[in-house]
Amino acid sequence: MRQLLGSVMCGLAMTLPAVAHADDHPPIIVELFTSQGCSSCPPADEILAELAQSDDVIPLALHVDYWDYIGWADSFANPAFTERQKRYAAQAGERTIYTPQFVIGGVDHVVGAHPMELMELMRRHIIMADGIDLDLERSGNTLTLTAESLQSFATPLTVQLVRYEPNAQVDIERGENAGKTVDYKNIVTSWDDLGEWDTRTPLSLSVTIEGDAPAVVILQEPGPGLIVSAGRVR
Repeated sequence: MRQLLGSVMCGLAMTLPAVAHADDHPPIIVELFTSQGCSSCPPADEILAELAQSDDVIPLALHVDYWDYIGWADSFANPAFTERQKRYAAQAGERTIYTPQFVIGGVDHVVGAHPMELMELMRRHIIMADGIDLDLERSGNTLTLTAESLQSFATPLTVQLVRYEPNAQVDIERGENAGKTVDYKNIVTSWDDLGEWDTRTPLSLSVTIEGDAPAVVILQEPGPGLIVSAGRVR
């Protein structure tokens, strides 16, 4: 099974860039709700690590805290990420949340480690028209973002700033994954709302950021709903 997964993942990494060369298309945001205490999560964590090799995708690992009670407290877990997953479930009419779960572009959900299903959904988002011209520039500790809407939106968009740690290795001593050493990628450390943008006039905003961690700006319909555009500075 592990060899088969590796073959599929190799195909995923090779296939995605081949279909992601639409000019000026924003990168796809792929969120993975995961946990160090979930025995089903390591294969999904591997998929996210493969996606991290592509510039056309911004994969983000959000570690949840609801598996901490079974014997191992996830060192990256944040209750806010559990709440975000619950809000996605409510938007989809679901009563239960699971790990691992991928959310693609804020609207499409994949429960479990299913790379081919994930790839197909990413293909759909690649060919969607981009309605926002977003530009990011970092100078020292200042991140400046400008955006202009190329189409009208029914509701204001939520402007979000995400920071993540690119790499970390964890020795898991207890719980369902006891004895495993897992390499994690793109571990979200903070997810902040910067306000709303009504899109009727251009957006210009400067925020202070600290440290060398990459910064991601996400423009998303409320709910949370469709991610309209995104950008990253490393």
